[in-house]
Amino acid sequence: MFLRTFGWSFAITIAGLIAAGLIWGAEGFGVVLILSVLEISLSFDNAVVNATVLKRMNPFWQKIFLTVGVLIAVFGMRLIFPLLVVGLTAHLSPGTVIELALDSSKTYEGLTYAQYLEAANPAIAAFGGIFLLMIFLDFIFEEKDFNWLRWLEKPLEKIGKLDALSSVIALVVLAVSSRLFAAEHAETVLLAGLMGLATYLAVNGLSGVFESGLEEQEEAEEEAEKTGKSIVQVGGKAAFFLFLYLEVLDASFSFDGVVGAFAISQDIFMITLGLGIGAMYIRSLTVFLVRKGTLDDYVYLEHGAHYAIGALALILLASIEYHIPEIVTGLIGVAFIGAALASSMVRNKREQALAGSSSDG
Repeated sequence: MFLRTFGWSFAITIAGLIAAGLIWGAEGFGVVLILSVLEISLSFDNAVVNATVLKRMNPFWQKIFLTVGVLIAVFGMRLIFPLLVVGLTAHLSPGTVIELALDSSKTYEGLTYAQYLEAANPAIAAFGGIFLLMIFLDFIFEEKDFNWLRWLEKPLEKIGKLDALSSVIALVVLAVSSRLFAAEHAETVLLAGLMGLATYLAVNGLSGVFESGLEEQEEAEEEAEKTGKSIVQVGGKAAFFLFLYLEVLDASFSFDGVVGAFAISQDIFMITLGLGIGAMYIRSLTVFLVRKGTLDDYVYLEHGAHYAIGALALILLASIEYHIPEIVTGLIGVAFIGAALASSMVRNKREQALAGSSSDG
């Protein structure tokens, strides 16, 4: 199963590194390899969260996530999306943006493509930060089958019964962030943050509406037989919006990696190739976690990933004003997930010991 899941990732890595070596030489080979490792280290928590959503989708949509989803992640979020952001925030024509991107030394009004993308960071960070913050807040306020940090999560679950609490907190955090970190870009940050909140509510809400219809699958199947409509189409609406949710989630995670990648290389194609290889591994890891049942075996992994998301959201908002090294972001995510994995293993041993003692008794 490991080779079947990661086979395409290995193949694309080999092909991508060979292409990098042939086109850009040894230096390009090294840069693409470093960018791939950077993407994987920054997005490991993304894979765990993705897996919690992907396990609710059927095998067909899991394949879509690994095929169409990868194309969107590589070419859409790591190549086309930054071009759109630069064009919109700097009010540049598509042709000008593409010219700047293709030639890293070319300038327009004294700025290069990388500098324009850096200038767009307040809007990018506000959108991604609020979107990720909503994911964290909705998780921490919902009732869960297992509690990792019980002293913290149990009281928050009680408070979370208040309607729209996550949105209220996100709006307060956005207002405070625009005041503390965005004195010169307050309007831009507020608008981008509101768009991040609206995107989360829309995509998550639509997926929830259609997903609730899956609970009536037997009725839907009977109706499908009468109308000639297949059950795949009935279930596909929920899966489609979950798929959109995953793509926006992936975009939010990729923002810091895309911006930070320009500290390593100014070549947009090197960046796309390197981050694309890393994105492929993250998606393969997501599918592997689902098929292996890892989230069911290590019940606190989901908690650790969401705490890492909460930390990343705050880091993104702080990055509006301050530069935070990517290594810090990556290490925080790894630390939360490592701690959650260790706690899960301790819990499993304790459960096994209790089961053994009860059977002996």
